[in-house]
Amino acid sequence: MSMTEERMQFLEEQIPYLAEAAFKQAHLQALASGSSVLISEEAALVEVFPDGSRKVLKQIKPQTPCNLGQRLVLK
Repeated sequence: MSMTEERMQFLEEQIPYLAEAAFKQAHLQALASGSSVLISEEAALVEVFPDGSRKVLKQIKPQTPCNLGQRLVLK
């Protein structure tokens, strides 16, 4: 079965949404299994525990805002 260019483009456009859903699911599964997770929150690296408590591990640079599909060049 061959795919049309339009169908292929549509599927590729779904990748960011699928990745976001997979990331959220992995986050919740890790907490449900009793593990802690690391997140970036308000320019800090934060460890989140299954009971909801949080521990700031380190201050980090603020996030770089970008738009969906935007390409950034790191120097």
